[in-house]
Amino acid sequence: MASPDRHLDLGCGKFPRNPYGRAVVCGVDIRALAEAPGFELRTANLAIEPIPYEDGSFASVSAYDFLEHVPRILPTADGTDTTFPFVRVMNEIWRVLAPGGRLYALTPAYPHPAAFADPTHVNIVTDTTHEYFCGENPPGRMYGFVGHYRLLRAERVRIDDHYSAIAGSRENRAAPSGPRRLAHAFRDTLRRLRGKQVADDLPYLLWEFEAVKPG
Repeated sequence: MASPDRHLDLGCGKFPRNPYGRAVVCGVDIRALAEAPGFELRTANLAIEPIPYEDGSFASVSAYDFLEHVPRILPTADGTDTTFPFVRVMNEIWRVLAPGGRLYALTPAYPHPAAFADPTHVNIVTDTTHEYFCGENPPGRMYGFVGHYRLLRAERVRIDDHYSAIAGSRENRAAPSGPRRLAHAFRDTLRRLRGKQVADDLPYLLWEFEAVKPG
């Protein structure tokens, strides 16, 4: 049975993120570490393999600088058909989340150069990509998406506000709080009124989804 306070970080490296301050943190990465980490690490290439955990194992999953590395389309092993790894990863995240579990993802997004600069970025996310995975009948169904996410937020963010909360921290840093968040919102509104594209200095998209499934 899933721990009610258990978190999984995808593409975790040596330092898995823990945005909700869960008590137990696990990670999945494409390669094993030279030294045993201080957390549970399992290895898998998620472009072609499932997340190596049971259904409903986690209260939350995070993906920091990960989704942009997952191909949108690949040929099958025999070359006679195609697969959609990004869609499959979104299915897999939903599968390992418990009912009401949260996905927290930070991804450099179009049109900012950060989305394109790294030559291993093969999945360019936009301000509306989340619509393919959220709601009662998302368009991703036509490509094999079988999950069900409720959108909590999809917004441009600053990395200094959100790119924190490593494993072992009990502090929830999933969003700037109170006056800080209001100050940033006010500054962004001023930029819009002046005709400046907020995406120019907000290169990352934050997705926060809730997994909808039977309890």
